[in-house]
Amino acid sequence: MLSLKKYLLLVLFLGCCQFLAAQEIALLKYNGGGDWYANPTSLPNLINFANNNIGTHLKAKPVTVTPENSDIFQYPFVHMTGHGNVIFNDKEAENLRNYLLSGGFLHIDDNYGMQQYLEKELKKIFPEKTLEELPATHPIFSSAFNFPNGLPKIHEHDNKPPQALGIFDANRLVLLFTVESDLGDGWESPEVHNDPEEVRLKALQMGANILKYVFEN
Repeated sequence: MLSLKKYLLLVLFLGCCQFLAAQEIALLKYNGGGDWYANPTSLPNLINFANNNIGTHLKAKPVTVTPENSDIFQYPFVHMTGHGNVIFNDKEAENLRNYLLSGGFLHIDDNYGMQQYLEKELKKIFPEKTLEELPATHPIFSSAFNFPNGLPKIHEHDNKPPQALGIFDANRLVLLFTVESDLGDGWESPEVHNDPEEVRLKALQMGANILKYVFEN
């Protein structure tokens, strides 16, 4: 029979194990024909960078979740990317809304071409809210690495400035939409886009900032 001391140690150990197990991130598989699977090396590389540089204990590979599945509630951070069309049906929109309002976080990285489709779908999730541009002083830009000018520019598309757009619930940022930056391309392995190392580093540091902000807020 376990002594009280051993029992309490076991409870503490199991609690720590559950906390570590909870530190997983997920990739959102959505409908509409857009390439939700774009940048296949990006999240594993970001996870590795974060584990080595900001003290996270994330599992090496992300899981894949769908918008309507209750499994999404297991993951505090969900990532979404792609180039094209996005469609959320009513059930998916309601589930995503419940997920975000109950403590979840969605990072959407426009891989170029998603914005025109996505913004109308976000209205299904939050018809009463609008995307707001985050100021460079927002703590997401300094949670681990300092970006005094806000979101870094990783890839050029239309020569437009990068934007970090957010949706808030009260004062909590629940959704981050990064546009004209292409962070995910910068997270990919070096041989994919042949980005200079300093550009990849900026992208990985910004990604680590997002993770740290989510896990600490």
